[in-house]
Amino acid sequence: MKIILIAYDKPGSLELRKSVRPQHLAYLELISGRIAYGGPLLDHDGQPCGSVIIYNVENREEAEQLISEDPYTKAELFGHTEIRGFRTVVRDGVVTA
Repeated sequence: MKIILIAYDKPGSLELRKSVRPQHLAYLELISGRIAYGGPLLDHDGQPCGSVIIYNVENREEAEQLISEDPYTKAELFGHTEIRGFRTVVRDGVVTA
């Protein structure tokens, strides 16, 4: 199943994000087999202000465990998060449903 994480950084946390980014990327590499895709949300100046990750997992609990172990989560970067089920309807310009 696919689970999407939409996470919004706390205000004024860009430097924290930058300092933790190397550990975050190493962690994503470690769990890459369970990620469909992901990347940063960008503010109006093109600076990272959050994250979106779509996980390929067995259940929500597995996604929550992966999220809890992410260095960004451990650093308390996020002010608000949403975790939801996700279904792909369009991928790479092709309607699949």
